[in-house]
Amino acid sequence: MRIVVHDTTSTMLDLLRRPLEERPDALRAILSPLRGAMSVMGEVDLVQMHQQGCGFRLDREDPRYLPAVRQLRDAGVRDRIEDSLAAAWARIGAAVPGIRHAGTVHVVVVLGDPDDHHLTVRDAGCIGLGGIPGAILLMVWPTDTNVRRIGHVAAHELHHNVRYANVHWDPTTVTVGEQVVAEGLAEAFVRELAGEQAMGPWSKTLTGAELDRAYGKVTAGIDVAGMRNLPAYVYGDATAERMGQPPVGLPDCAGYAVGLRIVDAHLAVSGLTAARSTALPAREILTNAGVPTGV
Repeated sequence: MRIVVHDTTSTMLDLLRRPLEERPDALRAILSPLRGAMSVMGEVDLVQMHQQGCGFRLDREDPRYLPAVRQLRDAGVRDRIEDSLAAAWARIGAAVPGIRHAGTVHVVVVLGDPDDHHLTVRDAGCIGLGGIPGAILLMVWPTDTNVRRIGHVAAHELHHNVRYANVHWDPTTVTVGEQVVAEGLAEAFVRELAGEQAMGPWSKTLTGAELDRAYGKVTAGIDVAGMRNLPAYVYGDATAERMGQPPVGLPDCAGYAVGLRIVDAHLAVSGLTAARSTALPAREILTNAGVPTGV
């Protein structure tokens, strides 16, 4: 696998010095390495996706943006990501020789919106999209904590990237079970790779009785299918409502914490590692964890 982490701090600094009307095209150029892999989703306007999501705003000046990009540059985030992804791929490749993967994975980092609550609070300032083989998009509003952690977020996304080069993913049939297993596996993989302190906060938000309640609700819906029906189970009610989907009574990131509990049970029963489990069917992992599924 060839992993290319693009130098987006330089190109974002250039973008932010341009007039507002030139910025959408400049961002389109920054995101262009992802276009080939993401074409499997059909006609996707990556700039529109950025504007509708947690990305920095293109329609206004903001004195916070240039210092934030410089912080990413000065913290050496590109090197951090490259080192973490090299270690992650070495671990997966050694654990599952011959596992399928994209020939080249393009990694693009862009600035997030500091006023977006979901990004800065729910996701602690850093989110990733890595489930399409060949493309990893990281969006970050830098803090001292998350610039140190961004390489681990990238490793989480690489696990997704390799998993979905082996496990079929269809937005019309994907289940809650697949989604929470994938998130649990990716977090357990980060823990194997760099220790518990490297894990994202989203997998540790729930404990005790609150986690038990979420576990019961998520596992009761484990066979719910169709991506449009999944956000509340995976990301929690607030995210589901933001996406125009109904709530189910779950807090933020519930599916991550529940997924990690399921994966930990699978690892204990099977004796496997998260790296070795990268391409296992969700049904096998759920069965090992004692979660009944009809799919």
